[in-house]
Amino acid sequence: MEKVEQAGAIAFRIEDDEPQILIVRAKKRPHEWIFPKGHIEKGETAKEAAVRELEEEAGVRGTALSLVGTLEFESGDEPVSCDYYLVKFVKKVPREEKREVKWCDYEDAHRRLSHHDAAKLLKKALPLIESRVS
Repeated sequence: MEKVEQAGAIAFRIEDDEPQILIVRAKKRPHEWIFPKGHIEKGETAKEAAVRELEEEAGVRGTALSLVGTLEFESGDEPVSCDYYLVKFVKKVPREEKREVKWCDYEDAHRRLSHHDAAKLLKKALPLIESRVS
């Protein structure tokens, strides 16, 4: 079976010289906290899809900085490959989806993330985020 290609955003902002990480409730499993992600649309790059999904799911416009990593998992009975990009917060925008959105410090986000592989990606992103704190 062919893998479904998706893209996700590890979004961050700096508040009082401290990085904050954005997480959202999963649509199919609302008890889970995840990074915004979704399908890559025709004619769209993974990086563009990550930024679009962040806007739709969290109401946040951002600038994609770099690829952090790729996670592979099953969604229903479909194999999924999802590229996650580090995205710097630019501004709030109206959002299409009514999910709970939470900005957390690193420790809180790491603890709340429902999937171990997502928490590992966040750990990998931390030095990239900290390099943005001046």
